[in-house]
Amino acid sequence: MSIYQKFCKETIDENGALKSIELDYPENFNFGYDVVDVIAGETPDKKAMVWCNTENEEHIFTFSDIKKYSDKMANVFKDAGIEKGDRVMVILKRHYEYWFAAIALHKIGAVMIPATHMLTVSDFVYRFRAAKVKAVICTTQDEVPQKIDTALSDAGMSVIKWCVQKDTEGYMNLTEATRKADENFQRVQTKADDPMILYFTSGTTGYPKGVIHDYTYPLAHIVTAKYWHRAEDGGLHFTVAETGWAKASWGKLYGQWLVGSAVMVFDFDNFDPKQLTAVINHYGVTSFCAPPTVYRYLVRKGIPKMPTLKHATTAGEMLAPEVFKKFTESTGLELCEGYGQTETTLLMANFKGKKAVEGSMGTVSPFYNIEIRNRNGEKAAVGEIGEVVIIPPESGKQVGIFCAYLDNEKQYAHVWRGGVYHTGDAAYMDEDGRYWFHGRFDDIIKTSGFRVGPYEVENVLMEHPAVVECSVIGVPDRLRGQAIKAVVTLGSGYSPSKKLELEIKEFCNRKLAEYKWVRIVEFVNEMPKTISGKIQKTVLRSQA
Repeated sequence: MSIYQKFCKETIDENGALKSIELDYPENFNFGYDVVDVIAGETPDKKAMVWCNTENEEHIFTFSDIKKYSDKMANVFKDAGIEKGDRVMVILKRHYEYWFAAIALHKIGAVMIPATHMLTVSDFVYRFRAAKVKAVICTTQDEVPQKIDTALSDAGMSVIKWCVQKDTEGYMNLTEATRKADENFQRVQTKADDPMILYFTSGTTGYPKGVIHDYTYPLAHIVTAKYWHRAEDGGLHFTVAETGWAKASWGKLYGQWLVGSAVMVFDFDNFDPKQLTAVINHYGVTSFCAPPTVYRYLVRKGIPKMPTLKHATTAGEMLAPEVFKKFTESTGLELCEGYGQTETTLLMANFKGKKAVEGSMGTVSPFYNIEIRNRNGEKAAVGEIGEVVIIPPESGKQVGIFCAYLDNEKQYAHVWRGGVYHTGDAAYMDEDGRYWFHGRFDDIIKTSGFRVGPYEVENVLMEHPAVVECSVIGVPDRLRGQAIKAVVTLGSGYSPSKKLELEIKEFCNRKLAEYKWVRIVEFVNEMPKTISGKIQKTVLRSQA
C-alpha cells in the first residue's frame, strides 16, 4: 500500500478512472514528518530521487537519505534562529539541496518561498520587502549572490544568508554546515492549516501576487501524480521544471513521493532535446511532464525511441494539435494535457481511464466541484464560453486552493466573490463533458460581435513552418471594434517580408472561421516575457 492511501479514500471505476476522492488527515499533518519520515522508517532503502547534471555528476537518494539530510539541515536552520512562521526564500535551481531544504523548512514550520535564479535585482527587492524575508538560501551560479546583496542593500534589509556547494563571501556554506550537523531533530508541532509555501505569481499584469498554501497542499497533489502524471509506486517520474515555480511542487516532490514514485532531477541550464531524452533512456524514466515548448522541439528535431516511458503529460500553455499527433505517432503515447493555476492544484486534465483528446483540457478533477459560469453568474450551456469557477464544499475548506494572498485581503475577497473562486480563465464544455481553454478574460478578443480566444488562432499559426513563436492579441479597429493581430518570431532561414506576411495570413485564414481571421502580422526578433517564460500580451497590446 502506498502511503497516500493513509490519507484518502478513493472510488475507482472499471477503467481505473478516479470517480471520487475524500481526504482524511490529522490536524497536525506535516509532509516532512508524516510522509517522508514514515516512508524512511518503513522502507529506508526506497528510492526517492535520482539526480544528475550536465557535468556527469550523479547522486541517488533514498528516503532515509532525505530524512537524514533534512533533519541535519533543519538543525542548521534552527541553530541560526529560523523559527516557525519565518519566511525563507529558496533559490536553488535544480540543485539536490532544494529537496533537503524544502523538507527541513516544512519540519520547522517556516514558510518556504521558492524563487527562480532569473529574477532581477528589482524583482528581489520587491519580494524581500513584500514577504519580509528572514533568510535566503541560494545557488552560487548566475551571479545570484551578487544580485541578492545588491537587492538587500537597495531594500535597506539584512537577512540570514546561505549558499550551497561552494564558499561565497558573505554567505554561510549550507552544504558544509549540513554535513557537520546533528541528524537528530525533534518534531516541531505545526498545524495543517498553517502557512507552508509562498509563491509569487509571474505578474503578467501589475506586481506579482504572493500566493500562500497551507500544509494540506501536498495531499491535493495525489490526484496530480496518480491520475494525471500516472506516476507509479517504484517508478521514476521526470517533470521538466525549475524549483522556483509551482510546477516543481506539482511534479518534482509532493504527489510523486505520496504515491511511491522516485523523482528524476536533471540539473541543466540550456534546454537540449537530445540531453533530455538521453536522461530518460539512461535512467529508465517511466512518466514524463514538460511544457508544450519541449514537445515542439522534440517533434521538430526528431523523437528517439524511449522504451521505458509509459506516459507523457503537458501543461502551461496550449498544445498545438499537430504536435500531439506527431508525438503520438512517433511514440505511441498520448500527450495528456492538464490545467490549473499557482493558486490551485490540478483542476482539469486528460486523466487515467479516459482517452486523451488533442487540444482539450480534459475533464474536471473529481477532487473539485467546478462549473463554467456565464456573465450572469449562471451555469453556462454546453458550448457556451464562460469563466471557470470552483465551488467549495459545505465545510468551506477546499484543500488545494490557496488560503491567502500575501497582505492583500481585498484581492482575496475579490477572487472569492459570490462564494466561489473565480479563476479568471475562460473555457467551454462540449457535449462529451470535455473542457476547452479559451484564454484569460483579459486576453479575449472581441471582434465584429464575436469573442475569440487567442489560443485557437495561435494553434493554427504554429502549424506554419516559418513560425517559431507567436502571440495573438486584439488591436483597436474602426470597423470591427478589434482586429486580430499576430505577433510572430521566425525560424532560421526565414526573413520578414510582405510576401511572407501574406503567406502566413492566407495559410491561417484558410483554416479559420472568417470572424477569426488574422488581419495583421508583425514580425519581432523577441517576445516580451515574464521570468517564467510566459509571453506578456499586456506589453504587446501596449506596443500595438
